[in-house]
Amino acid sequence: MKLISCALIVMTLLTGMNTKKKVIFFGDSITEAGVKPGGYIVKVGELAAKENKADQYEFVGAGIGGNKVYDLYLRLEDDVLNKNPDVVVIYIGVNDVWHKQSHGTGTDYDKFEKFYSALIKKIQAKGAKVILATPAVVGERTDFSNELDGDLNRYSSLIRTLAEKNKLPLVDLRKAFLEYNKVNNPENKESGILTTDRVHLNDKGNDLVANEMWKAIKGL
Repeated sequence: MKLISCALIVMTLLTGMNTKKKVIFFGDSITEAGVKPGGYIVKVGELAAKENKADQYEFVGAGIGGNKVYDLYLRLEDDVLNKNPDVVVIYIGVNDVWHKQSHGTGTDYDKFEKFYSALIKKIQAKGAKVILATPAVVGERTDFSNELDGDLNRYSSLIRTLAEKNKLPLVDLRKAFLEYNKVNNPENKESGILTTDRVHLNDKGNDLVANEMWKAIKGL
């Protein structure tokens, strides 16, 4: 009996040691593409491997093209909570702003705040940690002449406030993209620096996002 008990204890300890931290990236088409070759989620895994930490994490993408914050709220249970994540990265906001112009939809500022806050509360209630990310760009011009810069700045400021209020890690992609473009976009192009089409990430954009995400994840 003693031998069996000792064996069970050892197996339990080994199982605990081998448990990977499940990180779910929750977002729109940018995140949907993140699990494809060269995508930012794949690159986060590569960064973990370079630091010999690949065996500590499982990285999962939960992105659907066209999603806005209320879409995330509606599929939160099925696509995130039921998978028992340890960490959830909320990366949303581009379509909430962009689709006001392109589709006549989008999300009003007050509704964005309410849905976003509800996401945080539900994820935390499940026992998972939360990382917030600001939307990066809809256009890469650095002189704030992109048509939607005002709204993107406003929604990004809200996410920063929610991160501070809830004492959550923040991946400030809005700030990081602007700083990168100020140095690397002297011709003030609207795309082609970090994006393919003003919104979706090219290889360098995926690199930047992956690096910023990984810093936040490993800092938990």
